[in-house]
Amino acid sequence: MIIDPIKNGIVIDHIEAGKGKEIYNFLQLEDLICPVALIKNVPSKKNGKKDIIKIDEIIDIDMDVLGYITPEATVSIIKDGKIESKRKIALPQVVKNVIKCKNPRCITSVEQGIEHEFKLVDKENKTYRCVYCESKAND
Repeated sequence: MIIDPIKNGIVIDHIEAGKGKEIYNFLQLEDLICPVALIKNVPSKKNGKKDIIKIDEIIDIDMDVLGYITPEATVSIIKDGKIESKRKIALPQVVKNVIKCKNPRCITSVEQGIEHEFKLVDKENKTYRCVYCESKAND
């Protein structure tokens, strides 16, 4: 398999195997008109397998989405064929409109226009709770 190198764009690497499509969908990469490559199940020395996403354009990436879905990912900005910067992703303390509260009595279920906001309450177990009703986010 040959995937051309990126001259100017973004590489999201070290995505947990099988999570690449979820990130692709959350970031709405299907709407881009530039080339986008989703490479699944790439051999990885560290984790056995990983996914990689290559975007042949520099765009804004929602780091909270990445951190929530796959906190071990890295994002590299490529300019003129070289890595200009590389950033490790981490679990975000707060995520907005990434998770939806499942509690039917929560204000986010009753009132329109209120953001679904969750806070990280247990980093080790990656547990998030709704800031309004304290319901635990489902994985």
